[in-house]
Amino acid sequence: MLPDPKKYKIVLATDHAGFELKEKVKSYFQGNGYTVEDFGAFEYDSNDDYPDFILPAAHVVGNSDHAFGIIFGGSGQGEAMAANRVKGVRAAVYYDGPEDIVRLSRQHNNANVLSLGARFLSIEKAIRVIDLWLHEPFVGDRHLRRISKLDA
Repeated sequence: MLPDPKKYKIVLATDHAGFELKEKVKSYFQGNGYTVEDFGAFEYDSNDDYPDFILPAAHVVGNSDHAFGIIFGGSGQGEAMAANRVKGVRAAVYYDGPEDIVRLSRQHNNANVLSLGARFLSIEKAIRVIDLWLHEPFVGDRHLRRISKLDA
């Protein structure tokens, strides 16, 4: 079960490689009462460029305490690199593997963007890790000092 939809906005963005998965995740969030802001892509175009969609979405997340970004790409790597150029964004990449990766990204890094490698994830797996990620609390403590240095 997702966190309270009245408290959070979900910001989505992708390029062509993650388009299909983004659309399914978008339906999932909307079906659960979330406010979803979709920055595209809005159709499949193999010639699109991920920064065109990811950067505007990252700016929204970087300037909000109540928004989480879910971004998609083939591997999610380039998308995370783009998002992490925006002040206040802490994007973590997941493209399958141990689920502790997404937990630790929240616990230790207070990640506010999750970048998913759509070529490696089923919709069921994507929903599962998004749900884990959104529920995982930031532990603060010594990690807060490190995050403050990133955001300075």
